[in-house]
Amino acid sequence: MKIAIHNSNHSFSNRWINYCEQKGVAYKLVNCYNNNIIEQLSDCYALMWHHFQTNPRAILFAKQLLFALEQSGKKVFPDFRTGWHFDDKLGQKYILKAIGAPLVPTYVFYDKREALEWVKKTTFPKIFKLRGGAGSANVKLVKNRYIAEKMIRKAFGRGFSNYSYWSNFKEIIRKFNLGKATLYDIIKGFVHLFFPPKFSKIKGREQGYIYFQDFIPGNNFDIRVVVIDSKAFAIKRLVRKKDFRASGSGNILYEKDLFDESTIELAFDLADKLEVQCVAFDFVYDNKTPKLLEMSYGFVPEGYDPCPGYWDRSMNWIEGKFNPYGWMVDVVLKNSNE
Repeated sequence: MKIAIHNSNHSFSNRWINYCEQKGVAYKLVNCYNNNIIEQLSDCYALMWHHFQTNPRAILFAKQLLFALEQSGKKVFPDFRTGWHFDDKLGQKYILKAIGAPLVPTYVFYDKREALEWVKKTTFPKIFKLRGGAGSANVKLVKNRYIAEKMIRKAFGRGFSNYSYWSNFKEIIRKFNLGKATLYDIIKGFVHLFFPPKFSKIKGREQGYIYFQDFIPGNNFDIRVVVIDSKAFAIKRLVRKKDFRASGSGNILYEKDLFDESTIELAFDLADKLEVQCVAFDFVYDNKTPKLLEMSYGFVPEGYDPCPGYWDRSMNWIEGKFNPYGWMVDVVLKNSNE
C-alpha cells in the first residue's frame, strides 16, 4: 500500500514527493481530475492533494472527493476537519466562535433590513470581506455608514464579483515594483481587467450576505502561526504602504524574538480544539491581546523557507531548517499498518 499524491505546480506536492523519496515512503502520482480516480486509488492507503481556491477545476469537487474518500476509510490530506472551512470565512466565523477562539468581532447578515438597522447603531471603520479570497483579496476598509449601506444594498442586489479586477491589477503593479512580480504577471493582470479568470466565472457573484469585522487600529503587521503535527512556526507580515492589509504583502520578517510565545501557545491550543492536520492562523493585536482574523490549511511554501526554527508542543524552540511538508506526510502515515 502507498500514498497517492496529486502533483501540481505551485503546491506542496513536489515537497511531499521529495520527502517520500528521502524516507523510502511508497507513493504513486495520480490525477484527481480523471474520471477513474477512485480506481487509481485502489492500491493506495491515502490521498494527498493541495488544492487551492483559484484553481477552477478544484473548486468544483476537491473537497467532495477528499471527504468521500475519508468516509470510505482512506486517509486524506486535508481531511474534513482541516479542509471544510478552507476559503470560507463564513464557515470559519461559526467554528471559531463555537470553540471560543478570540476572534476579532465579526458580523454576518443574511437579511438586508437587519443589516441596514445594524449599520445605524455600529461604529466605524469596519472591514468588509467576501467569504473567499486569499492574500487580502476581497478585503476593504469601510470608513463610514454611508459606504456600508451602499455595500449592503449591493450585497443583496446584483452582488459582488469574487475577483476585484482593478485592486488585483494594482497589487500586481505594487509587487512588480518590489521585484516580486514579472512583466508577464502585469500582462496577465491587464488582460484580467477585461476578461476575468476562469475560477471567478465558476464561483459566480457573491450575494445574499454581508460580512464585516471590527477594524483593530494600531497594527502595522499581522502574525501568521502555522501548526502541523504538534509543531509550530511563524512569520511576521508587515502591512503595505498606505494600507492596512498585511496578508499577501510580501514584506515578511522571521526572527524568533519577533514572536510572543503566548500567541504561539494560543495557536497550539486552537489547533488542538479544531483537531486539524494543518492550520495557519492570522493574528492581530488589540492592546497586546492576540485576536484571530481567519485561518487556512494552505500557504505558499516559498514564503516560509527562511523560517529559522520551530516550537514543539512543550514550547521548546528547535533551531535550524525543518521540513513541514514532511510533517504533513507523517500525519497521514500515523496509525497506518504499513
